[in-house]
Amino acid sequence: MTTPPRSGFAGFMRAVGRGINVARLVIINLVFFGILALIIGLAFRGAPKIGSDTALLLEPHGSLVEQFSVDAAQRAVARATGQPIGQVQVRDLVAAIDHAAHDSRITSIVLDPSDLQFGGMGALEDVGAALDRFRAAGKPVIAWGTNLDQMQYLLAVHADEVLLDPAGSISVTGLSDYRSYYKNLLDKLGISAHLFRVGEFKSAAEPFILEQPSAAALEADKYWMGGLWNTWLDEVGKLRHIDPATLGQEIDNLPTEIPEANGDVAQLALKLHWVDGLATREDVVHMMQKHAAPTDNGTGFRAVDLAQYLPQTVDLGFGKPQVAVIVAEGDIVAGMQPAGKIGGESTAALIRAARADRNVRAIVLRVDSPGGEAFAAEQIRREVVLAREAGKPVIVSMGDMAASGGYWISMDANRIFAEPDTITGSIGIFGLYFTVSDGLGKIGINTAGEGTTPLAGAFDVRRPLDPALGAMIQSTIDRGYRQFVGNVAKARGKSYADIDAIAQGRVWSGAQALQRGLVDQMGGLQEAIAFAAQDAKLGNNYAVRYVELPVSPFQRFLLSISNSASVRALTSLGLSLPKSWLMAAPRLLPELGWLRQATPGKPVEYAYCFCRLQP
Repeated sequence: MTTPPRSGFAGFMRAVGRGINVARLVIINLVFFGILALIIGLAFRGAPKIGSDTALLLEPHGSLVEQFSVDAAQRAVARATGQPIGQVQVRDLVAAIDHAAHDSRITSIVLDPSDLQFGGMGALEDVGAALDRFRAAGKPVIAWGTNLDQMQYLLAVHADEVLLDPAGSISVTGLSDYRSYYKNLLDKLGISAHLFRVGEFKSAAEPFILEQPSAAALEADKYWMGGLWNTWLDEVGKLRHIDPATLGQEIDNLPTEIPEANGDVAQLALKLHWVDGLATREDVVHMMQKHAAPTDNGTGFRAVDLAQYLPQTVDLGFGKPQVAVIVAEGDIVAGMQPAGKIGGESTAALIRAARADRNVRAIVLRVDSPGGEAFAAEQIRREVVLAREAGKPVIVSMGDMAASGGYWISMDANRIFAEPDTITGSIGIFGLYFTVSDGLGKIGINTAGEGTTPLAGAFDVRRPLDPALGAMIQSTIDRGYRQFVGNVAKARGKSYADIDAIAQGRVWSGAQALQRGLVDQMGGLQEAIAFAAQDAKLGNNYAVRYVELPVSPFQRFLLSISNSASVRALTSLGLSLPKSWLMAAPRLLPELGWLRQATPGKPVEYAYCFCRLQP
């Protein structure tokens, strides 16, 4: 059977279809290989060249953190689209400043901390110390801002010259720690909160059983916050050449002084010598043209920002013995956790990996944590002990906070460094358990039945708490406290009674903790690293390596692209990769945050300190 010949029109349409298909494939391939070539070119293009007489421009945006909690892919897309990722690593700022101090091309630093969000004072101390080292190398630091809060100002005062926009302000309000209390709400809902604790000052869970802070909590808060505030006054006063007592009085007088200055806070700051001058951004540009080469068009000065400069500070340290730095930042919870949280298993695994690595001769554990689950903290503490037994010194560097469980994971280190304004201590244990029998009764629901043993169904939240169960839980909390205090006493070479007297859940500043023997030395991360190298007898020939959860090759590839100068140039022309919206949940009721890790109906021991500062 033969196929009838196609008509001329059908053959024509068939030819057109084949042509369209071929054209489509050619276009797709051209686009694909063009994009591939562009990506490869961007990925392997070197860092931007930096000429002589260049200023390092530091304009940190977002929270100052020890470790990114935003994943690598999101960071890459944000950088490639010119969007801030909302986080700045302390180590990046310090590395850039320290490298620039010895870089002959970098003549000065311009610092604008106006968009740096408050986190804690300890991390600011590390960055401030790096600025001091830069100045000691004979290079000026110029700080300028628009509206500075007291923590942004604490960083700015490390500059040779502090300038403020004439329309700007400095907001100094002191420190506070206010919490929301939920007892009345829980009573209305028929929810009963059962608190089991040891430690007169262990107040983390008080918002669920009281209508207002206990007298002990207020006493302790006033003491440690007063210590931190005195540190703020001392440091700012020293750097601005103002007597701390005078500075404190000036701050107390602001409610009167600002109205008398007709609301012109900038002029008042100049009068009080809090700043050296008032300047617009254009004024700063003209000033910086004396410290750095002017741009070709004369409207700016030669500068390199943190993202461009940072890749040039990397030292891979091949062939050198290593000091491993492990970051323990965030709440301590069970299991494997991503960056931004401390996992009982994941952080322990990082310490274990450093212990097993022959190139690692010493470990620095950088702690910034209010604590969390007691057993997870114990998992990490055990690995610290094993690393020491393996002959590798473990040095703890406390950042903004190392309290409760944060102190638990720190106590067995060879040496503990803290900043004067680190929040630490809070040695205590508590457990919190909720039942809803009263609430169910209000809507006509009753729970009844049988169990095979006295404990069967005892953890059913629909039933009232059995007093025998409560006694059992309290006994485990008591044991946990004895274990905590006993381990601290052993690690610190003190008696149980000595530690118990300064424990009881009480919070201390770093300086107060040093006086009580809970830490060994004041200093930041750089001092801790130097001590670790010295303790391991490494001399000056060693490398510092951060031991972190692995980043996939694809994520590293994206990050290398986002740091490319070519991508930044394309972005400036309006050409960018698709934007990625970074979502952040509001923290309206921060006291509830740590409860998200709790398992309903399952009692867990917590070593947690709700002692975050509020500026």
